[in-house]
Amino acid sequence: MGERGEVFSTKLMKNDRTYFFNVKENIYGDLFLNIVESRPTDTEGRYLRQSIIVYQEDMGEFIKEFQKSIDYIKMHGTRVREDNLRRRKRTPETDKE
Repeated sequence: MGERGEVFSTKLMKNDRTYFFNVKENIYGDLFLNIVESRPTDTEGRYLRQSIIVYQEDMGEFIKEFQKSIDYIKMHGTRVREDNLRRRKRTPETDKE
Protein backbone atom coordinates (compact mmCIF):
# COMPACT_ATOMS: atom_id res chain seq x y z
CA MET A 1 0.00 0.00 0.00
CA GLY A 2 2.06 2.94 1.23
CA GLU A 3 -0.29 5.55 -0.24
CA ARG A 4 -2.58 7.60 1.92
CA GLY A 5 -6.31 7.42 1.38
CA GLU A 6 -9.29 5.20 0.84
CA VAL A 7 -8.55 1.58 -0.03
CA PHE A 8 -12.04 0.08 0.17
CA SER A 9 -15.55 1.49 0.47
CA THR A 10 -19.10 0.22 0.57
CA LYS A 11 -22.39 1.94 1.31
CA LEU A 12 -25.89 1.21 2.55
CA MET A 13 -28.78 3.45 1.54
CA LYS A 14 -31.90 3.23 3.74
CA ASN A 15 -34.76 5.72 3.59
CA ASP A 16 -33.20 9.19 3.78
CA ARG A 17 -29.88 8.02 5.25
CA THR A 18 -26.73 6.72 3.62
CA TYR A 19 -24.10 4.85 5.59
CA PHE A 20 -20.55 4.64 4.23
CA PHE A 21 -18.05 2.05 5.48
CA ASN A 22 -14.63 3.26 4.35
CA VAL A 23 -11.37 1.46 4.97
CA LYS A 24 -8.60 4.03 4.81
CA GLU A 25 -4.85 4.06 5.14
CA ASN A 26 -2.83 6.67 6.99
CA ILE A 27 0.58 7.96 5.89
CA TYR A 28 2.29 5.14 7.84
CA GLY A 29 0.34 2.39 6.06
CA ASP A 30 -1.95 1.65 9.01
CA LEU A 31 -5.54 0.76 8.12
CA PHE A 32 -8.60 2.10 9.94
CA LEU A 33 -12.37 2.06 9.49
CA ASN A 34 -14.29 5.29 8.97
CA ILE A 35 -18.09 4.91 9.34
CA VAL A 36 -20.06 7.89 8.03
CA GLU A 37 -23.79 8.61 8.22
CA SER A 38 -25.10 11.17 5.74
CA ARG A 39 -28.64 12.55 5.65
CA PRO A 40 -30.34 15.56 4.13
CA THR A 41 -30.97 18.66 6.23
CA ASP A 42 -33.90 21.06 6.06
CA THR A 43 -31.84 23.20 3.69
CA GLU A 44 -32.17 21.87 0.17
CA GLY A 45 -29.01 20.34 -1.23
CA ARG A 46 -27.24 20.26 2.16
CA TYR A 47 -26.33 17.11 4.06
CA LEU A 48 -25.43 16.43 7.68
CA ARG A 49 -22.48 14.07 7.96
CA GLN A 50 -21.42 12.32 11.13
CA SER A 51 -18.37 10.13 11.35
CA ILE A 52 -16.68 7.65 13.65
CA ILE A 53 -13.20 6.22 13.21
CA VAL A 54 -12.21 2.79 14.52
CA TYR A 55 -8.50 2.08 14.52
CA GLN A 56 -7.12 -1.31 13.57
CA GLU A 57 -5.76 -2.01 17.07
CA ASP A 58 -9.24 -1.40 18.57
CA MET A 59 -11.19 -3.38 15.97
CA GLY A 60 -11.49 -6.67 17.91
CA GLU A 61 -12.84 -5.04 21.07
CA PHE A 62 -15.03 -2.67 19.04
CA ILE A 63 -16.64 -5.59 17.18
CA LYS A 64 -17.14 -7.49 20.44
CA GLU A 65 -18.98 -4.58 22.09
CA PHE A 66 -20.88 -3.77 18.89
CA GLN A 67 -22.05 -7.41 18.75
CA LYS A 68 -23.28 -7.20 22.36
CA SER A 69 -25.45 -4.23 21.36
CA ILE A 70 -26.81 -6.08 18.34
CA ASP A 71 -27.60 -9.15 20.46
CA TYR A 72 -29.44 -6.97 23.00
CA ILE A 73 -31.54 -5.36 20.26
CA LYS A 74 -32.38 -8.79 18.80
CA MET A 75 -33.46 -10.10 22.22
CA HIS A 76 -35.32 -7.04 23.51
CA GLY A 77 -36.20 -4.89 20.51
CA THR A 78 -39.65 -6.37 19.84
CA ARG A 79 -40.67 -6.23 23.51
CA VAL A 80 -39.54 -2.63 23.90
CA ARG A 81 -41.37 -1.62 20.71
CA GLU A 82 -44.57 -3.33 21.92
CA ASP A 83 -44.30 -1.62 25.33
CA ASN A 84 -43.88 1.76 23.63
CA LEU A 85 -46.90 1.15 21.39
CA ARG A 86 -49.01 0.19 24.42
CA ARG A 87 -47.94 3.37 26.23
CA ARG A 88 -48.87 5.52 23.23
CA LYS A 89 -52.34 3.94 23.03
CA ARG A 90 -53.13 4.80 26.66
CA THR A 91 -55.78 7.36 27.36
CA PRO A 92 -56.74 8.92 30.70
CA GLU A 93 -59.69 6.49 30.82
CA THR A 94 -57.54 3.36 30.37
CA ASP A 95 -55.01 4.56 32.96
CA LYS A 96 -57.77 4.56 35.63
CA GLU A 97 -58.49 0.85 35.14
